[in-house]
Amino acid sequence: MALTLVQTPATVSLAQSPIIFTANESGPEIYYNAFQYVGELYYRDGPEAGAPVTADYVLLKYPNFAGNGIFDVSRIMNSTLTDLAIQNTSNVKYFKLDVGWQWLSGSTYITSSTKVSSSNYKALDGYGIFQESIGQSIQTTTPFWPLMTDGPASQSCFLENKGTAGVYVGTTGGTQPTKIVYTSNLGTADYSLSTTTATSGQVAQYPIGPSQTGFPLSTVGMTYFTVQPYAGGTALGQPITYTVTCQQKYPNVRVRFKNRFGQFDWFNFYMVNRQGFQTTRKTYQPQLGTWQDATLSYNSYDSSTLNYIADSKQTLQVNTDWLDDDYNNIFKQLLVSDEVYWQYNADESGIRPITISTESLTFKTSVVDKLIQYTFDFNFGQAYKLII
Repeated sequence: MALTLVQTPATVSLAQSPIIFTANESGPEIYYNAFQYVGELYYRDGPEAGAPVTADYVLLKYPNFAGNGIFDVSRIMNSTLTDLAIQNTSNVKYFKLDVGWQWLSGSTYITSSTKVSSSNYKALDGYGIFQESIGQSIQTTTPFWPLMTDGPASQSCFLENKGTAGVYVGTTGGTQPTKIVYTSNLGTADYSLSTTTATSGQVAQYPIGPSQTGFPLSTVGMTYFTVQPYAGGTALGQPITYTVTCQQKYPNVRVRFKNRFGQFDWFNFYMVNRQGFQTTRKTYQPQLGTWQDATLSYNSYDSSTLNYIADSKQTLQVNTDWLDDDYNNIFKQLLVSDEVYWQYNADESGIRPITISTESLTFKTSVVDKLIQYTFDFNFGQAYKLII
């Protein structure tokens, strides 16, 4: 008898995409009556050590044609990551799977005397994309890793911008960074990163807005700055460059949205923007007259038709500046994001939840169209009337 795990997930997995364990029993038991692989799934917050004694879920799988049992635990793990990204920037769970087997002897199940236990893995609130392979190491999914973004490599900002972004500082998932190095036309500075084995510390935040608390560079006379993670003196991944833009004619609409790594990307819409207000009205006919009095009469101000507002919706339409097609991939993530905010004031109190209503976008290429401009429509996540 030899029970083995022939496929395991990446050390850090994105929970909205498959998280696969494959077990194989090479002994004769696999041919016994009603043979099943038994997977016992454990999950928890950090620290890494100290798995629960009792499994959170027990999963049963019959062998496939290859004789293997394939367990996908992604939907279970994704259901445990319930926090909003704005509430929990390190929305991570540890998990593991113990695998055994059972088969039916008469009316009694015979179970394996030993089990195979997997290593500890981590699940992030994110998703993979085609053509990434199942179980692909997360550090190979973006050239900017351990920065948790797909870029693009060149972006714009205002000196008045605030905001942070995520960097993976866990002990797995590639080389562990110790600092973010900022380089501008005025010099360089470091932003130190701290780590912990608790899942709440697997992702650290670093400033990307020049007005954000903790931004390590002077902004007087700044024209650009780059951010790049380092492990000691070794640079990790590709840097991202932010070019400082002068304030435009139209008010800036700064949008942050959850990307595929479960972290926030930001974009400044500083061309024409418009807000709209829509209502859906219905009418009803009230009862008129003094039906409870001695005689029936009515008032001159009574109306036999009154309005009530069944619903209201506030909208926001924004336009990009002229861009190149490096932004295409990040705009796809905006279109499918389930968490979007408009930061309309500098501080955190000026955040308004919005949902994107644009359903389709025709992506252009700079080869044909040179620079490109896009329009996005959003609905406010908070209606005009405060009704709870």
